[in-house]
Parts: sequence; structure tokens; C-alpha cells
Amino acid sequence: VGDLHPDVTEAMLYEIFNSVGPVGSIRVCRHSVTRKSLGYGYVNFHSVSDAERALDTLNYSSIKGRACRIMWSQRDPSLRKSGVGNIFVKNLDRNIDNKALYDTFSLFGNILSCKVSTDHNGKSRGYGFVHYETEEAAKQAIERVNGMQIGELTVEVTSFLKRDDRDTPKSAYTNLYTKSFPQDWEENKLKEMFAAYGKITSSVMMEDKLGRKFAFINFDETESAQKSVQELHGKDMRTDEQKAAQKEDDIPENYLMYVSRAQTKGERAREVTGQGGGGGGGDKKAGVNLYVKNLDEDTDDVVLKELFDPYGTVTSTSSMRDDKGKCKGFGFVCFASADDATKAVTEMHLKVVKGKPLYVGLAERKDDRQERLRQRYQPGPMGGKGDKGGKGAGMGMGMGGSQMGGMCGMGGMGGPMGMGMGQQMMMGKGPMMGGMMGG
Repeated sequence: VGDLHPDVTEAMLYEIFNSVGPVGSIRVCRHSVTRKSLGYGYVNFHSVSDAERALDTLNYSSIKGRACRIMWSQRDPSLRKSGVGNIFVKNLDRNIDNKALYDTFSLFGNILSCKVSTDHNGKSRGYGFVHYETEEAAKQAIERVNGMQIGELTVEVTSFLKRDDRDTPKSAYTNLYTKSFPQDWEENKLKEMFAAYGKITSSVMMEDKLGRKFAFINFDETESAQKSVQELHGKDMRTDEQKAAQKEDDIPENYLMYVSRAQTKGERAREVTGQGGGGGGGDKKAGVNLYVKNLDEDTDDVVLKELFDPYGTVTSTSSMRDDKGKCKGFGFVCFASADDATKAVTEMHLKVVKGKPLYVGLAERKDDRQERLRQRYQPGPMGGKGDKGGKGAGMGMGMGGSQMGGMCGMGGMGGPMGMGMGQQMMMGKGPMMGGMMGG
């Protein structure tokens, strides 16, 4: 059972599902630390017929004001991850919900799951997914529904491709991401402006947790998308009154329109962590990227820039934030030169800011960090753990020397206590052992 309200409990689900037939067990899945609901759970019936009846009668019914989504539990994850029978539906009318999507596509075969993507307010993002039991049903749905009008819009239906399987060059894009346009604009006004550059196949406007608007615009042709980026990115769309009311500390990023190729979450993360950091191999013009952690939860990009500005030219800052807009405790600062970055690390590392000592170091790419750690802790030639740790060092020395060295090495297994044992053996037993060995 998916799409559950955070306050839904096992007792509520039992009351609802037990009305269909005897329930064997119920579990709402929760976060291991906070114990907050993850929004889904499992209901186990004694009888298959009761489970089928619950699927038919309760699917998309309202529980605490939110329509739940019921499907058969799939214990084999390969069925979900293979992508077989999964289709992607975009340019959906905003009034189409999960049930309407299910009713439309259930004509072509047995549906395992069906979902319209929504934002945190429950509003449709204009696209959804339908997972069929068989590939044949998915192909039939694509042939019959693609290009058909559902509600007020003509939908586009294609086979779903996982991100790893999408082989689209970065220069051949049609989907755009835009933000920092006037907040009183509606989707139709934004769409009208972009339509001047070519045919738009779909668009959606959304708000983040702080109420700031952003949008995605998908063109039919790459040339149209590229032209709109060239002409609209960095353009000031404010009225004369808004320009006159501008504050002195306003930075251009807050009011100049941003238009760029839409990126996946993984691409954005790699771009943030890969700006010139990680020890060589990159373009030196990109600067040197520093990793900063133990930040206060109120730290944003502006505050981060103010902290590091005294040490040189800062080209970009990024304070990583959660869904509520609070800092996750870490961020990145990119300097134009290595000297400035070195100065910042020297001055800011372990400096106390808002009661917390900061950690400041060179940002590393994940694969570079893993390689460094592998080399640091890889086993030595004689079985020790490199040059770190009391056990590794003691055993390595012992096995590499004579019998006496070996005994002292064994005595060195524990740091200070080991050293004491080693000294006692050397001083108290040395002459006798020497005599024995000499003899």
C-alpha cells in the first residue's frame, strides 16, 4: 500500500482492510532512526481471494485525505528493476490523478503499478508511469494511447528508460530548467514567452519548500531549446518598479533569469563535487573546490561566501540543504586560484563559527577518495595494515627481524602497554637470552 499519509498507522489500515476479509498482518514501514512513516506499508491476507477483492475495491480510496495506491507485493526486485513492461507518460493534464491514469491504461493488460508524479503539495507534475505485467501489454498501450488526447492535453507515451540507458549527448537536449523569473508569473505566461522559440511539447511549473517557483520546458527540437537558452539566460525580466525596489545586497543570481539544460539529480551532484577538486586531471580554469562541513543549519550560499571571501576570489558557493531549506551541515566553496584555497584552508580549518569548529579541506571526487583510502589501508607485504595502527606495525617489525625482534614485536601489539612489555623483556631478559643465543 503506497502513497500513505504520514499519520496513517497499522491500526487504521487494519480497520480498513479487515472489513474486506481476515488480515494476517500489517506493517507500516518507518525510518530506522526517526520512526517516521516512509509512506508505504504491507497488508497480508489469509486468503488470496480477499486480497484480490481489496485490490479491486480499495485501490485509490482516500485514507486521511490522501488516495492510497494498492498493488501486489513483489518479493523479486528484478521484476521492478528490469524495466520490462514499464512505460512513461508525459504531458498529462494536471487534473489526471492515479485512478484516472489507471482506468485509462488498464484496458491493455494487467497493471502492476501506476503512478502520477506529484510535488510535495500533491499537485501533478504532468507525467506518470505505468508498469504492466507483460511487455506485450506495454507495447499495445504505447501504440493505442501515444498522441491521444486525455483531458485537455495530447499525451506522449514511450517505453521507460532508466537513466543509465539514456544515451543522449549533452549538446542534443530539448528539456530546459528555468528559475528566477518573476514570482507572480503563471505557467501560461512563461510558456507563451518560450513558445516564441519553437514548438513546446510539454511544460510544468512547480514550487520548492520555500515557495520559490521554477519550471521545466520541453521543446520539440534541440535548436529551439538552444536558442532560448542563448537569448533568455541571464535576462532581467523585472518591471521598472521591481528594479527600483532592488536592495543593495541583492546578488544577480536572485533576479536574473536562469535558463539551462535540465539535469538529473546525479548530474547536479557530480557537477557540484567535481568543480576543480579531487587532485588533478581537471581544467585548472575551473578553480579549486573546497569541502566544508560542520556548518550551522542556517548557513546558506550567501553566508558561506561571506565566510570565505576574505581569503581570495570565490567563484561559487553551494550550501547543501534539505527539503525544509535547512543546511545539511556541509557545503562547497570554489576559489579561483590554488593559493587562495590554501590560505582559506589554513585560516578556516577548525575555526569556530556559531559554536562549531569547521572542517575545511580539498574536495575530492568519490573515486579519487576511494583510491586514496585503498592505498592507505591496503595490506603490507608482511601482513600488516600498511603503516598505520599498533597491530600492523608491531607484527610487521616482529616478523621481519630475528627471534628476539619477533618477541619484542609481539610485545608491541597494543601501544603503550606493548612498549612497556617490550622494554621489560629487553632489559630483564636481554643478557640471559643473549647468552643463550650466543652460546
